[in-house]
Amino acid sequence: MSTPTIIDFATFVLSLTGSAMVHLGAVPDPNGEKHAPSLELAKQTIDILTMLRQKTQGNLDGRETELLERVLHDIRVAYVEAAKRAGS
Repeated sequence: MSTPTIIDFATFVLSLTGSAMVHLGAVPDPNGEKHAPSLELAKQTIDILTMLRQKTQGNLDGRETELLERVLHDIRVAYVEAAKRAGS
């Protein structure tokens, strides 16, 4: 029997970030398959992370805050780039 994995805040945020990057077509899924971008699903994940930032404001330590801000920035930039590619 395996030991259950303890999920902390950083693991949760990074999991959502990975999902967003898969939805943007920037990285393959866990099975190694690359998918066409889904801007709608990527935006939904960005919105979830944004809501998480709002709801946890003042309750995170410095490293958690920095991680959340950094991944939101990176995903938003990737989203804009994917949207530009989709529009051209």
